[in-house]
Amino acid sequence: MAATVEDRLQALEARLRVAEDTLEILNLLNSYGPLVDSGSAAEAAALWAPGGGYNFSGGISGGTRLEAPAELVAMYQSEGHMGLVNTGVSHFTGTPKVVVKGDEASAVGYSFVVLKEGDRWFLWRGAVNEWALVRTADGWRIRERFNRTLDGGADSHAVMRRVLAQ
Repeated sequence: MAATVEDRLQALEARLRVAEDTLEILNLLNSYGPLVDSGSAAEAAALWAPGGGYNFSGGISGGTRLEAPAELVAMYQSEGHMGLVNTGVSHFTGTPKVVVKGDEASAVGYSFVVLKEGDRWFLWRGAVNEWALVRTADGWRIRERFNRTLDGGADSHAVMRRVLAQ
């Protein structure tokens, strides 16, 4: 039996909703870099749902989880982070693979930190990220960000493999 106009319209609306959600998520994740690089601590932390977390490795961290918003604001206002901002830094989010399932979504992709040193720019850090996102009354927000330095370790490889399972 052929699909009715109503069935086709419902299918089209569902596809459009996923496309709009994906675009909103990409815009959310791509706003992270300009916010943290401009020292906009509260605005960057507001990308997360309250109580959400940022779990990262590298540098002095062996796997630290900071909770939004207060702990994220403190990190973005810290002397270490502001030193990067005042030197010249670019937190770049590569386009992730996004999977939307109703009011929840996941995204997996790379991020890079480019740092200025004198008159040159260099790649300072590369990482793989897995984001868990949730639709809120204020739009899509990050529930958890799991970030692992691309150091050849098992943690970073596990994150990369999860994209294949989606």
